[in-house]
Amino acid sequence: MAEASRLLEAGGPLAGAIEGFQPRVEQQELAAAVERALRQRHTLVAEAGTGTGKTFAYLLPALASGCRVVVSTGTKTLQDQLYHRDLPLIRNVLDMPVRTALLKGRSNYLCLYRLDQAQADGRFDRAQTGAELQSIRQWAVRTRTGDIAELAEVPAARPVWSRATSTVENCLGQDCPQYAECFLMGARRRAQEADLVVVNHHLLMADMALKESGFGEVLPAAQAYILDEAHQVAEVAARFLGVGLSSRQLQDLLRDVTAEYLREAGDVPEVPAQVDRLRRAVQDFRLALGEGGRRQAWADIAGREAVEQALDQLEADIDALAALLEPLAVRGKGLENTHRRARDLACLLRQFRADEDDSCVRWFETNAHTFQLRLTPLDVGPALRRHMERHPAAWVFTSATLSVNRTFDHFRRRMGLGDVEEVRLDSPFDYANNALLYVPAGMPAPDTPAYDEAFLNAALEVLRASRGRAFVLFTSHRALRLAAAWLRGRLQYPLLVQGEASQHVLLASFRERGNAVLLGTASFWEGVDVKGSALSAVLIDRLPFASPADPVTRARVDHLRNHGDNPFRNYQLPHAVITLRQGVGRLIRDRNDTGVLMIGDPRLTTRNYGKQFLNSLPAMTRTREIGVVRAFLAENRGR
Repeated sequence: MAEASRLLEAGGPLAGAIEGFQPRVEQQELAAAVERALRQRHTLVAEAGTGTGKTFAYLLPALASGCRVVVSTGTKTLQDQLYHRDLPLIRNVLDMPVRTALLKGRSNYLCLYRLDQAQADGRFDRAQTGAELQSIRQWAVRTRTGDIAELAEVPAARPVWSRATSTVENCLGQDCPQYAECFLMGARRRAQEADLVVVNHHLLMADMALKESGFGEVLPAAQAYILDEAHQVAEVAARFLGVGLSSRQLQDLLRDVTAEYLREAGDVPEVPAQVDRLRRAVQDFRLALGEGGRRQAWADIAGREAVEQALDQLEADIDALAALLEPLAVRGKGLENTHRRARDLACLLRQFRADEDDSCVRWFETNAHTFQLRLTPLDVGPALRRHMERHPAAWVFTSATLSVNRTFDHFRRRMGLGDVEEVRLDSPFDYANNALLYVPAGMPAPDTPAYDEAFLNAALEVLRASRGRAFVLFTSHRALRLAAAWLRGRLQYPLLVQGEASQHVLLASFRERGNAVLLGTASFWEGVDVKGSALSAVLIDRLPFASPADPVTRARVDHLRNHGDNPFRNYQLPHAVITLRQGVGRLIRDRNDTGVLMIGDPRLTTRNYGKQFLNSLPAMTRTREIGVVRAFLAENRGR
C-alpha cells in the first residue's frame, strides 16, 4: 500500500489536480492513522478539526487498501457529496480501478409497484398529489438508479413519496411482480459487488439491528468501516435498536388494506367495516394523548383511564383486523403482506405496553394529527461492542467534534469502546487571528425572565457591527420565535427564520443576499457550510444542555444516577460541549474566513464547568467588550 500521507504532499498527485490545493500536516497525519488502522485491522478514534480535509484523508487509504470498505456519513446530503464529487475526483487522480457503490435506505428509491398502485387508486388528499405523481411517472422511465434525490421538482420531503416508495412493512420482496426492475434491489446488488460502498449512519445501524436479530443483512460484510460524523452514531443506534410504532404505519396499513380489498376481497364486507373501526381507534388514541405537539415519558400518562381505554381499543382493533385478514391472505400477495403487517404491528404494540426493562425508556411524541410510541435503549454501548466483536474489521470513527476537554472518554463510553488508538488534530485554520469570542458582561442568569431580552439587546449590537451576515442559533423554538418577533421591528437587515421556508431555501437566500441574519435551532447547528464574508458572526443564546424534560434525557439521567454514576459530569455536560462545538464550527469554514462568535450564556465564565466548554473550543482571542467586537469586524471587513 502506498503511504497515503505522501499522496497529500505538495508534490503529490492531488496537488496537480485540485486548484488551490494546499498541503496540511494535519490531513497527512490523519491519512497515516487511517492507513495504519486499515492495515492492522484495529479501531481508531480520530478527531480532525474544521479544515483538516478529513474526507480525502480517509478516502485515499480506503481506495488504496485492497479491502472491502464501507464508508458511512451523517446525512444523505454528505453521502451524495462524497460519492458524486469526492470519490470520482480521487479515483481519477490515482487511476485506481476500484468499484464503488452508493446505497441508501429503501425510502430513497422509487418503488414501481407502489407507483402503479397509487395511480390505480386515483384517490388523493390534494390536487397537487396527482400532478406530482405524474412527474414521478415521467421520471420513472428516464432514471437509471431510482434515487428520488434526482427529481428536483418533487423534493424528497413531499408526502407524495410515501405513495411511490416502499417500507419494510409493505414491501412484497421477491413476490413483487416488478421485483426484476426493483431499483432498491439493483442498488443492493451493486453494493454487494463493490470494493467501497458509501452509506449513511441510519442504514448502517439498520443493518446492524438486522444482523443482531439474525434475520439477514442489508450491507455486504467488509474488512473496514469508516464512520464520518461519528458523534451522531450513538443517537442513531438508539433509534434502530429500539422499538417504534406510529400512526403513519397504521394509516399506511389501512390504505393498503383498502386497496387490496377492492382488488381481491370485495365479497367480504367485514373488511371495510373493520378498517373504519381501526381508523377511528387511531384517531381516538391520538386525542387521548392530548392536544398539540408533545414529547413525554410514557410514565407521565400511563394509567390514565382515557389513555388506557383508547390503547386497549387500538390493540383490540389491530388484532381484529389481523384475524379478519388471515383467511384472506391466500388470495394474493398484497393481502398476505397486509395480514403480516397487521400481526407485526399488534406484536409491537404489546411489546411497548409490556416492557418493564429499566435499561429502556418508553416515551411518546405527538404532532397535530400524528403520534409515535417509542421504546429506546438507554445505553447502546454494549450492543455496539458486541456487533464489532462479531464482525472483526478495522473500525475508524472520525469527526470534528468527538473530544470533550481534549479527551475521548465520553465518546468511548457511549460507543462501548475499550482501549483504541486515538488521534486528535486541531484545525489548521488560524482561529487566534481570524476569530474573536465575545461573552457579554453583566448578563443575567439564563433561567431568569430578564435573560431573553438581555441577550437580544447584546445580539443586536453585534448584528449592527457585522452588518447582518450572521447566524443566531437557539436551543429552543420558544426562544427563536421570541427573537424573530423582537428583531423584526429593530433589524435593518433581511431576517430569515427557520420554519418559514425549507433549510435549503433559507441557506440559498442567505448566501445570495450577502447581509442577512438567519435564526435557527438544532438543524442549523451542524452540517451547514457557508464560506466567505456572507457569514461573519455566529451568535448562540445558551449553552446547549439537553432539556431535562426530554423523556430520553430524563431516563438516561435517572439510569446513570441509579447505577452510581454522575449523570451531569458523564452525560449532560459532555453532550452539551459537543453540541456547542458543532454550533461554533459554523463560523470559520475556509482559511480566509474571519468572524465573531458570541455566546450570551454567563455560565461560560461564572460556573466551574464553563472551563470545559472553553477548553474544548479552538484557541481564539476573548473579550467582554462590544467595542472590541466592533473594531475586529471593521478591521476584517472585506477580507
